[in-house]
Amino acid sequence: MLVRRRYVIFALSALLLATLVPVGALLGVDIYLHTKFQKSAGYNIWGYRGPLAPRKRPGQYRVAILGGSAAYGYGANWDEAIPAVLERDLAQQPGREPVSVVNLGYNNEGAYSFVFTLRDYLWLDYDLAVLYEGYNDMMADPRRPNVQVFRHESPVYRLTGYLPIFPIIFREKAAVLLTGNIGSMYLDDKRTVFRPGLTTRSAAEALSVAANVGQSLERQLGRVTAEPSRQVTDVASTGCRMPWQEYCRSTLVAVEFALEHGKQVLVVGQPHPLTFLRDRHVAQQGEVAAMLQRRYAGDPRVQYLDLGDTVDLSDPQRSFDTMHLTAAGNTIVAAALVEPVKAMAARRSH
Repeated sequence: MLVRRRYVIFALSALLLATLVPVGALLGVDIYLHTKFQKSAGYNIWGYRGPLAPRKRPGQYRVAILGGSAAYGYGANWDEAIPAVLERDLAQQPGREPVSVVNLGYNNEGAYSFVFTLRDYLWLDYDLAVLYEGYNDMMADPRRPNVQVFRHESPVYRLTGYLPIFPIIFREKAAVLLTGNIGSMYLDDKRTVFRPGLTTRSAAEALSVAANVGQSLERQLGRVTAEPSRQVTDVASTGCRMPWQEYCRSTLVAVEFALEHGKQVLVVGQPHPLTFLRDRHVAQQGEVAAMLQRRYAGDPRVQYLDLGDTVDLSDPQRSFDTMHLTAAGNTIVAAALVEPVKAMAARRSH
């Protein structure tokens, strides 16, 4: 009996060590990568960009900016993205305590992700939600709307709020080795920048395999944190015309969620893209603005701001790819947000 008990204890200990040691090693690597990359192109341990926001002080006003790569600041460091620049601009305004601004955007996300992000980060105690996205919905097939929710792809995040970074860092490095361009992970760009040699391809494959290991572990965890299928429903209730009903509906769901939780909402139309995309963007923003007017006319908690003509996206000093902004372009948008945010803060204090 004693021998059997010792055998069982040994077997359980071996199983525990076999599980905890690899997981602990991955966690150590992940925390290191968070520290290394969160100030450049990455995100912090709780899944948003920039340093960890301190606990909000009594009387302080906090802004959360949501959206895709334009809000995230794709192509710029975290402190050059719109949220960080806006926080600095607001800090220079006289008459009140500095406003806290957090960057809750992420690449490729559209309006569908808004409500998930608002719910996930209620603990940040934001006062104002700035919904800054239209591009990713504008270019989506209406029959297959953009339903990406990046953070919710991670069962670890869904279960704990901690967002692992090492799979995406390894995949980005693999993308650079194979194409010479980190954007090949995020942009629909089929061009090959150069042909990597065997050694380079092998290194990229090794990084991809390592990333797959982490994602395999997450998939096993995902069995106990499964989510319902993603779809946009009741789109006709928005009163928006096709093909903008899904975009309008997702925006409306987010606005309603924010209001139910005592938040203010500023829906922002991004700078208009070039060529034929401009007409699509104008039409899209016209529909969502009209919907908000019908639903919330006279409600000071919900405002729409059109920044369509704020930045000339054909200017390479303002935009490096005629859509995503440079640091200089982000500065212009942040400056345009200062007065509207101050006005929302003033309403909040009354």
